[in-house]
Amino acid sequence: MALVVQKYGGSSVADATCIKRVAQRIVATKKAGNDVVVAVSAMGDTTDDLLNLAEQVSPLPPARELDMLLTSGERISMALLAMAIANLGQEAHSFTGSQAGVITNATHGKARIIDVTPGRIREALDQGRIAIVAGFQGISQGTKDITTLGRGGTDTTAVALAAALEADVCEIYTDVDGVFTADPRIVPTARKIPGISYEEMMEMAACGAKVLHLRCVEYARRFNMPIHVRSSFSTKEGTWVVSDPYSEGTEMEQPIVSGVAHDRSEAKITVVGVPDKIGEAAAIVRTLADAEINIDMIVQNVSAAATGRTDISFTIPATDSQTALGALKKIQDQVGFESLRYDDQIGKISLIGAGMRSHPGITAKFFAALAGVGVNIEMISTSEIRISVIVAEDGVDAAVAAAHKAFDLDADEVEAVVYGGTGR
Repeated sequence: MALVVQKYGGSSVADATCIKRVAQRIVATKKAGNDVVVAVSAMGDTTDDLLNLAEQVSPLPPARELDMLLTSGERISMALLAMAIANLGQEAHSFTGSQAGVITNATHGKARIIDVTPGRIREALDQGRIAIVAGFQGISQGTKDITTLGRGGTDTTAVALAAALEADVCEIYTDVDGVFTADPRIVPTARKIPGISYEEMMEMAACGAKVLHLRCVEYARRFNMPIHVRSSFSTKEGTWVVSDPYSEGTEMEQPIVSGVAHDRSEAKITVVGVPDKIGEAAAIVRTLADAEINIDMIVQNVSAAATGRTDISFTIPATDSQTALGALKKIQDQVGFESLRYDDQIGKISLIGAGMRSHPGITAKFFAALAGVGVNIEMISTSEIRISVIVAEDGVDAAVAAAHKAFDLDADEVEAVVYGGTGR
């Protein structure tokens, strides 16, 4: 008997019909002789609808109350799913994040999991029940308040439960058949990747691939938990995210490039005319860190000899832009920079693959592909298995398609199928 943890996203439980279909899949897994734990997201666009409702009531809702509101979406879907399973003759118990033992820090809106104590889940499994857990939420260790894990947090809930329960596999169900070499909405000829390493998947998630949440992959790597990404709308084999999909005994050969990811959710801020003195760049970065803003890419120009000043550009999540601009304006006199420039009409294109580290010329080929479709590069960042560039937003689709074709990632025929929703 295996212990299987499954996660179903919002598009998989978008309405009553979808919930019934998911219930049938869960019951089939149980009847196959497995213990089953399920983490479930809110139905369809419920979370967005709740956010819009909150904004109508208050332009700046208290973070604690916003978390209380947003977690109601998952509680609705978990209860309905438990009802649908009961209708199929199996007993299921639903649990909120706090009841499931998901313990977090006190940061509302993007809490981090500190521990998982799944005593009630184990008890339900021992009694032969299916456990349904509301994803995306937990309880603060210190304040005992309800917290949320940030968008896409149900992925993290599922992997954290799988690790705590020492499950055999964590299945992430979405509205596509696995992880593809590019977003199939942009590149219909994208190929499904049969297996990918944690490191490659982390880079893809960090660079905008929405099929898995970054923190869930980090968690899986830490506990060496296999993730099977597959569709809730089909029975096809999906993509396995494991430590080494290219080891001996497998049929997969490591590709030079695994995929092309893109992200339209970032904005670029340029701090103009920064005095080229020791400590000024540190003061700027420290200010953003104090505001709990993560910098993605950062570039500093060569200091102008005539003025002794330089420009520092960086990208951050667009949702943090106003907070960042406000924090930087407060230190303008202290640092002595001239002005701030803001641009949210940008996109990030990333080429990812563990095989890149041993193949020269990848960067030149990537840049040539973008130049061939008239896309200008504004910023560049690299790691051992990733090359990322910032381009104008209106060039994102063309850049993704060009890079995908340049590295022979296209399938022989249209392979990718998007069954519905947003891809998570």
